[in-house]
This record gives sequence, structure tokens and C-alpha cells, in this order.
Amino acid sequence: MNNFTFNMPTRVLFGFGQLNHLHEEKLPGKKALIVTSNGQSVKKYGYLSRLQKELTAAGVEYVLFDQIRPNPTRKNVMDGAQAVKDNSCDFVVALGGGSVMDCSKCIALMAVNPGDIWDYSLSKNGGKKIAEFEALPIVCITTSAGTGSEVDIAAVISDDELKEKTGIFFPSMFPTLSIVDAELMMSVPPALTAYQGMDTFFHASESVINKNEHPMGEMFALKAIELVAKYLPIAYKDGSNKEARENMALANSLAAYYMLCTSAHTIEHVMGSFHENLIHGAGLIMTAHAYYDFFAERKAAEEPMIKMAKAMGVENPSSGKDFIKALDALIAAVGCDDLKMSDAGITKEELSLYPQKIHEVLGGDITADPLPLTDSDYLEIYLKSYR
Repeated sequence: MNNFTFNMPTRVLFGFGQLNHLHEEKLPGKKALIVTSNGQSVKKYGYLSRLQKELTAAGVEYVLFDQIRPNPTRKNVMDGAQAVKDNSCDFVVALGGGSVMDCSKCIALMAVNPGDIWDYSLSKNGGKKIAEFEALPIVCITTSAGTGSEVDIAAVISDDELKEKTGIFFPSMFPTLSIVDAELMMSVPPALTAYQGMDTFFHASESVINKNEHPMGEMFALKAIELVAKYLPIAYKDGSNKEARENMALANSLAAYYMLCTSAHTIEHVMGSFHENLIHGAGLIMTAHAYYDFFAERKAAEEPMIKMAKAMGVENPSSGKDFIKALDALIAAVGCDDLKMSDAGITKEELSLYPQKIHEVLGGDITADPLPLTDSDYLEIYLKSYR
């Protein structure tokens, strides 16, 4: 059995209505920077006003920073960090999906560390520095079931000019407190429900096929796969189904408790670094069949794929191909079997630029695939995925 370390310092309040109990918690400061997206959903559906009411009841002052875009940028991070300093905030509250939570973690980091967030990136053009000071405390209130950012240290940030989409990871970026309240996810439209839910699925499936997988990680991942396969099609078709929404929220957090991503995530991060408006989950779906089938064809992950097929409800699976069929069926069941790279603005000609970029951006561990992939293998996966 492999040696492993499991550290989960985040206090999680899970369940319908848990946002209403935020004021009862011991919050990590007296003045918060509330971070939200540049969209309108948290305001439109009353989530922001509910959060503000909770903070007021807890005796906490707050300032709103509502500038985070999908695929958050280094500018978002640095503007947010400046807002923390300008307003003398002592902690950060993220209200939103993965983009908002990721950016909030980096805002909390850069509010107390010198330089630019890219100084701490491990990407080709990153400074690869170690943060001298721990991030400010972070409270995450997730409004989506996709990234699992509410229970991990990871953040994904983009630089449009450098065409890099990279991960930032420091232990102090674990949220202090997170609220996973599926009531805040009821308003997510069907397409985004599908994209976010499949992101959760791939966090888990990449962990299971990962060369570094171990019993602790597999336990979380297989349960997450089981929940997504059962409940994502229901949540996609009926967003008002509370049972489906709550189980997807659970799958989301479980998949992130021990997330071991492979090159599949890096493959998508390259796509996203060239196309800033590409939704992460959609990009993962576009390449999923070709990526997993690469290993199924070579029988390189038979045991883990059979385990995943069983978790998805396949009776007596006997090979990796059974998992591929179940995966294709799940993608079709949530209306994503017609996603096309070309619809996202990706051209077939630019695919030749992508393999080299895999070595320059960070997504998952490209050394952890069931078989080592060459640049020609990456290109084959991209080409087979292209429509």
C-alpha cells in the first residue's frame, strides 16, 4: 500500500439552508472582502444579500469586489488584493463557483505577499517562488457543484497575454470555513449543471486511473463517480430536484477531498489558455472520449476502469471499454455529446501548437497517467477529439 498524507483542515457546513447558519460560526476576522463574479446571478437570486445579512448578524463589516470573470486572470487577483489593502480587510469571503473561489484564494495570498501572483506560478513564465507569508483566512460559499475548490488548496488562474492557464498551490490556501448549500445551486441552468457536474466526474475518474492513487483517494473518488452517474442526469433535466442537487453537491466535495488529476486536466488547460471563454467542464468533455479510450485501447487501466464502470451501475463489466461506453452514455444523457471544439473557436490548425504547451502550463500531473504520453500522443488525442 502506498504511503500517503491526508490533511483536511477546512470546516465544512453541508446541506440545504446552511448559509443561514454562517452568523453562528466563529468567523476569522472583523472585515471581509466579499468576492463575486462579474455576472449577476448571486445578486439576482438573493445569495449576496443573504450573505451580507449573515455577516452583519455576525458583527462583521464587508466590502464587495464583484469583478471576477470566468477563467479568472492575474489582473483579477491583483485588483482584488489591492482592494483588501485599500479597505483594511482581514479575511476574504468567496461567493460563487470555482472561478470565484480560486481567485479568492489567490487574492488572500497576494494581500500579504509581495510582487505579482505570477511570481508564484510554476508555469513556464512563472517565477516559481515560495510564498513568504500565509494567505489571509478564506471562507468559501460555493454556488456550483463542479470544482471542489471549497475543500482544497488549488487555484487555477489565467494570463491571456502569456497564454498560460496555471495552478497556484500553497497549504495556507485551504479555506478556513466552507459552506456547501445546495439551495444556492438550484438556479444553475442545465448546460452549466452538466459542465460543472462532469468536471466533478473527471476529478474523480482521473484520480482513479492515476498511478499515484491509493485507498483513501479511491474511496472518495468512486463514491463521487457513483453519485454523478446517478444524479447528474436528473439535475440536468430537473434543476429543481433537491435530492439530485444535494447529491451532486456532495459528489463535488468528495471528489476534491483527494483530487489527483492527470494530464487530462492539463490538456484542457491548454485549450483554455488559447480560448479564454472556453468553459472548463465543456473542454474536458470535448476530449474525454479520446483521452480515456487511448488507455482502454491499450488495456493500460483495466482494473481502475472496471471499478469505475461498476460505480456507474454497469453490470459485470469486464474491460476498460465498458467504462468508455458508460462514459459516452453519461455525456449523452446530459446533452453534451454534440459539443465541438470548433464551436469554441478552436481551429484544427492550432492543435499542433498544443502539445508543447502541455509542458508549460499546469493542470494535472502529466507523469501520473496509466501510460506515459508523448507529444504525438497528445496531438492524437486532440485530433481525435476535434469536430
